[in-house]
Amino acid sequence: MTAEAIESGPLAGGGAPGTEGDRPLRIALLTYKGNPFCGGQGVYVRHLGRELARLGHSVEVIGAQPYPVLDEGVPLTELPSLDLYRQPDPFRTPKRGEYRDWIDAAEVATMWTGGFPEPLTFSLRARRHLLARRGDFDVVHDNQTLGYGLLGDLGAPLVTTIHHPITVDRRLDLAAADSRRRRLSVRRWYAFTRMQKRVARRLPSVLTVSGSSRAEIVEHLGVRPDRVQVVHIGADTDLWSPDPSVAEVPGRIVTTSSADVPLKGLVHLVEALAKVRTENPAAHVVVVGKRAEDGPVAQAIERHGLQDAVEFVKGISDAELVDLVRSAQISCVPSLYEGFSLPAAEAMATGTPLVATTGGAIPEVTGPDGEACLAVPPGDADALAVALGRLLGDAGLRARLGAAGRQRVLDRFTWARAAAGTAELYRQAIAARSARR
Repeated sequence: MTAEAIESGPLAGGGAPGTEGDRPLRIALLTYKGNPFCGGQGVYVRHLGRELARLGHSVEVIGAQPYPVLDEGVPLTELPSLDLYRQPDPFRTPKRGEYRDWIDAAEVATMWTGGFPEPLTFSLRARRHLLARRGDFDVVHDNQTLGYGLLGDLGAPLVTTIHHPITVDRRLDLAAADSRRRRLSVRRWYAFTRMQKRVARRLPSVLTVSGSSRAEIVEHLGVRPDRVQVVHIGADTDLWSPDPSVAEVPGRIVTTSSADVPLKGLVHLVEALAKVRTENPAAHVVVVGKRAEDGPVAQAIERHGLQDAVEFVKGISDAELVDLVRSAQISCVPSLYEGFSLPAAEAMATGTPLVATTGGAIPEVTGPDGEACLAVPPGDADALAVALGRLLGDAGLRARLGAAGRQRVLDRFTWARAAAGTAELYRQAIAARSARR
């Protein structure tokens, strides 16, 4: 099935109800990592859970640290790990009294050998929890854990969201590694992707967020095409909305990125900023994310003398983040790859004009160059500089792109549409399980 066919089909926007009718469903929504301030998984769980509840379904989120922030009406059941990556003591060794069972021991042992244990260990804890509560749920929805513990009978049909294959992150991190030791470390850290590939191939129902991700899942994970369906996610268009009372800051460019993640392409935005400032000295970047004290981004900032032109902010509230984006003359998504790109959809929803790359699924969100954004090839700092300079210098173009971006999100990418499409997929999974029995 092509991405175009999927987008026009019932799952893209929530079509007619399935054979189960409109009966409210009891949903277990699993997330092994749910912090809404450091990645899309927490955002996905929060907004999808809220909109499913608004449709009348009973949603219970089952998650580990960092725990998700949820809206009223969506309860959280905590399934704690040892929280080995917490601040301010990441990669810590727990005290003897913290160990509860063999899963805890496996979690620590994997960390000690340079691996990332959480997808496996959360899946094992989740399996134990779900089997103890057999009969409580009509469907189990896993948010990209893809751990061995979720295979087999869980007491309810399983639907799994794969935002994009983590093998893409692994490939880009290996390409950015500058030494043999670093490459070895990357391979150890991403060892869990072998498990995820094996699990993905055995899943009966996979949901993903874009046609681009669907193609990657089929190619890189080996999942059968007929098992993967697309339900686009979206922006909270009530929160992410225009507000003319927020003053526009001349030269401000806002992006969401972790400095030490090559996938996000921040180093290319820094390089582009240096070029833009030769003609527009007021140009500056505000990065929503963690500052890296060393690495390619920090080195590029120092090399171009941009210490006062690149600011990092983190831990701000939703309202503060929205106002920050509203205050920018440009929002920028410089990523080398995105499985969907929530930052693009959210910025467009505020009416802030967007410059974005064509990496991964970003064009599915933003549309073609010149319609609702300016599009550039990923990894091309020169092209990015040209687009940023052009948009900073043309108020009329900014106004046109901002209005078109807002309308595109309203038409295609809302959480209400995502929830309706996801609920329809739940009903299909329930019907398929009944038919097999």
